[in-house]
Amino acid sequence: MLYIKRTTLIILTLFFAVALVACGSSPYGTGSSAGGSTPTTAPTTAPTPTPTTAPTPTPTASSSALLQTATATVQGKSETILTDAQGKTLYYFTPDTPTTSACTGGCAQTWPPLLAGGSGAPTSSTTLPGKLTVVTTANGSQVAYNGHLLYTYAGDSGPGQTDGEGLFGKWFIATPDLK
Repeated sequence: MLYIKRTTLIILTLFFAVALVACGSSPYGTGSSAGGSTPTTAPTTAPTPTPTTAPTPTPTASSSALLQTATATVQGKSETILTDAQGKTLYYFTPDTPTTSACTGGCAQTWPPLLAGGSGAPTSSTTLPGKLTVVTTANGSQVAYNGHLLYTYAGDSGPGQTDGEGLFGKWFIATPDLK
């Protein structure tokens, strides 16, 4: 009888330990990034996609990677932001350098780089105070504004969305006054 009680206690303890681990919190935290709380922790490495299902990042604009400006609400405030030709918000990643993208592979699936599709320099539909360039990175011919490589965010469902703002304390919306 004592043997059955000990065995039952051990089995229940193991069951609860496994359940606790399986129901643990996500490393991304919770909450909304647009004006709400930001994730509590950032992953230390980007997830590696499986070769059979991971698509190659595609350019987010046509041949000359046309940029536009738009007005969007960012953390409760109306701001002028940079967008791609389809009106999707453009972001920059603080770990990037002016010549090297720190967001490649699995990261580039979530944050597709803005790629120049043609041989010409990228252009803007409005006059911008900064400089547009193309930099060859691991992602391809990536568009940069004032030395900041540009990306869209897969979590933005369409024009005017700014859900990537402030994520992990490293992703920020590109604005015309970006230095």
